Amino acid sequence: MDLSKILFLDIETVSQHKTFEEASQDSQTLWSDKARFMINEENPTPESVYGRAAIYAEFGKIVCISCGIISMRDGERQLRVKSFASHDEVALLNDFAGLLNTYFNRPDHLLCGHNGKEFDFPYIARRMLIHGIMLPSILDIAGKKPWEVNHLDTMQMWKFGDYKSYTSLKLLAHVFGLPTPKDDIDGSQVGAVYWQENDLNRIVRYCEKDVVTLAQVYLKMKQIPVLTDTEIVTSGA
Repeated sequence: MDLSKILFLDIETVSQHKTFEEASQDSQTLWSDKARFMINEENPTPESVYGRAAIYAEFGKIVCISCGIISMRDGERQLRVKSFASHDEVALLNDFAGLLNTYFNRPDHLLCGHNGKEFDFPYIARRMLIHGIMLPSILDIAGKKPWEVNHLDTMQMWKFGDYKSYTSLKLLAHVFGLPTPKDDIDGSQVGAVYWQENDLNRIVRYCEKDVVTLAQVYLKMKQIPVLTDTEIVTSGA
């Protein structure tokens, strides 16, 4: 496979509002209905679990999409990572749609994510539709047969048809002997970093590191030599 035909990507999402109280009355009511299965003794109210709104496209928003492409430059491989990050989700999604429409619009192009089929790809598509953005062809899978959907998912690849468990990207990196950064924030901290620290650049760095790890895991699964540090170029946000 021509690796340059694969766009590796990861997204970071947060709740649409800093607090439950800032949401509209309708949104509060709908979230309360959604959250009733999340409430427990430790988190007894819809307000207390509002941070989890980030994982639902109806209640969350995308603040960063990082993507990477492996190509040949001067006879050597290079993974170039680019991020679309903004407080303005519409601008972010329009820019990303422009990338897909311009450079990833052919039948042989592929998107690759970890749990991308269950989370990243549908989340992006849903947020685009919510904002009235026309779906790029690679995301518009309605009516397509399974073999016509150009989506790769390293978690599904690892399952080999076993649907009983979830395997994190971090765990796969560990079992494959790949280094993982020790200075990353945890995914559960993204909302606090965004809403409390207002540090979008920190989120970008975290997201880009996941894209690098994703590409390395994919190469391991395909038994292709992994990238060296000198073959990786990130934005350095």
